[in-house]
Amino acid sequence: MASPKLLKLPDVLTELGMSRPAFYRMRARGKAPRLIKLPNGQIRVRRTDLDTWLNAYQDAA
Repeated sequence: MASPKLLKLPDVLTELGMSRPAFYRMRARGKAPRLIKLPNGQIRVRRTDLDTWLNAYQDAA
């Protein structure tokens, strides 16, 4: 079984067309996709988590 694709935060921000401060404001309100903090401190988002999050907002629209 292949491991899930992990996206770098700048790639997620580009895909969403969102600034980093706007993303973190959403995260503070509990409205952002789940983040993974790697042992080296870098932040990643699982592709599957991002897709699930986007689909939930698409259904709500």
